[in-house]
Amino acid sequence: MVMSMRRGDEYGMPQATEAGAELTGLILALFRTSNRTLAWGDRLVAPLGLTSARWQVLGAIALAEHPQPVAWLARDLGANRQNVQRIVNDLLAEGLVTLEPNPHHRRARLVVLTDKGRAAYETALARYTPRVNALAEALSLPQIETARQVLATLRELIEAEDDTGEGTGDGTGNSTGDGGNREGGG
Repeated sequence: MVMSMRRGDEYGMPQATEAGAELTGLILALFRTSNRTLAWGDRLVAPLGLTSARWQVLGAIALAEHPQPVAWLARDLGANRQNVQRIVNDLLAEGLVTLEPNPHHRRARLVVLTDKGRAAYETALARYTPRVNALAEALSLPQIETARQVLATLRELIEAEDDTGEGTGDGTGNSTGDGGNREGGG
């Protein structure tokens, strides 16, 4: 385990099971890895005038089967809609995306890559692919597949808890208690 947990019973709090303590260690490692990955991505795409957050949104737009409104992009990314809207506004100002009418909803316009946006995304991928391949050489394919499966399962469990509002104490399904208004690029 990465970090030893204080015994909950010393403070009159529930004590983590062995599995709960190990999962806590995994979650803490995930937080650190996420932060390092975002910084790594920022360095990778900075020469293109992008950030990890902008690159992530460009990727969601590029990989979508059809143009989507901001709310759908946010859902697909597992991100806060307001943060994705802010990033889309930045991308729009840079000429990387455009907004088109949505035949199904008058106000929720569809986000579409411009030629400049597609070129930026493809250039980012060209920089990323050799780097990710080099990182992957240090891991076996079964290790990568197992890690992906564990993270997918953990995400599903947390989403299910969010949907029920369990574990938050506020009934919103939002552990921050702020109504989902989190800082960051999503």
